[in-house]
Amino acid sequence: MSLQQILDAIPHRPPMLLVDEVLEWESERIVCQKTFRPDEWFFQGHYPDFPLVPGVILCEASMQAGAVLLSKVERGEGVPVAGRLNDVKFKRMVRPGDTVRLEVVLDDRMGDAFFLSAKVLCAGKPAVTLSFAVTAAKVT
Repeated sequence: MSLQQILDAIPHRPPMLLVDEVLEWESERIVCQKTFRPDEWFFQGHYPDFPLVPGVILCEASMQAGAVLLSKVERGEGVPVAGRLNDVKFKRMVRPGDTVRLEVVLDDRMGDAFFLSAKVLCAGKPAVTLSFAVTAAKVT
């Protein structure tokens, strides 16, 4: 999937676009990739002497991958927004230059609520696991 197709699928834009590439896409599962460049804006303050990708950025990248997955699911009008995060576990640090693999699965749907789980892998090992819920917010 090209960058333009990702931009067409979700409302996120740089510098908050956190999906570089879609590697696999099935009806209820997606695998995306993101490489964190050393000049990413958040490394300036997190932390200047030991830069780390903030955990919230890793969660956001997962949710963006989930939004790409849901872009082909009939969800009514609106943009996908997170309703909750559950069971977030940080297991490994992600540093400048690291590439993460974002594996997201659609676990369930109830009306306009979608329940997903994600695993962020760095160097083939889990960096973050989480589950989250998404709904479509009306654009006004």
